[in-house]
Amino acid sequence: MRCTAVHSFRGVGRELLAWEPIVFTGLVECMGSLVERQADGSACRLRITAPPLGSDPEDPRGVRIGDSIAVNGCCLTVVRCADHELDFEAGAETLRRTNLGALQPGDPVNLERSLRVGDRLGGHFVTGHIDGVGQLSDRDDDGPWSTCWFSVPAELSRFLAAKGCVAVDGISLTVVDVADSRFSVALIPHTLQQTTLGRRRIGDAVNIETDLLAKYILRAEDPH
Repeated sequence: MRCTAVHSFRGVGRELLAWEPIVFTGLVECMGSLVERQADGSACRLRITAPPLGSDPEDPRGVRIGDSIAVNGCCLTVVRCADHELDFEAGAETLRRTNLGALQPGDPVNLERSLRVGDRLGGHFVTGHIDGVGQLSDRDDDGPWSTCWFSVPAELSRFLAAKGCVAVDGISLTVVDVADSRFSVALIPHTLQQTTLGRRRIGDAVNIETDLLAKYILRAEDPH
């Protein structure tokens, strides 16, 4: 049951109705790519090709209009699906506070459908509400493996802890180290091959969503 009152969230993404049970795991299903962006005042419409997800209405795992998809970790609503292409509408605030505003045709994006009741949770609870934009500040490649450092806004540092969870461009990752306003993660070859992180270069912007549990714990400790 969905309430008609709009709830206020700290992060940026899809405007959700209160009590709407939408959650992701941070396990990217596939990479799509931006086909076209159409300006609509300060907002825009994004058309993304996503062949692996499918758009067959007869397919129980296919994508339908109204479905929630995490695009680089940002929860957006499908407004059109046809010929393996998905259309999304992104408002000015979402474009300003995520890396979706800088997307150009041909750019890859991470895609994940929202969980259904009974689905296996393999990553961690990811809401699709981006807390802020970070930057890849350092990358140490060791063969097919990589250790990456990301700088983040100072206010997000307190939600990060070694061995804790973080979503980077919608990818569920374990934090290795935290130092000042940055943190590191160790990336396995599969993650580098199957997500946008394998293509990120120093200075590239990434969407950051900190751990939901960390937010509640810190809120309980400091209610003000």
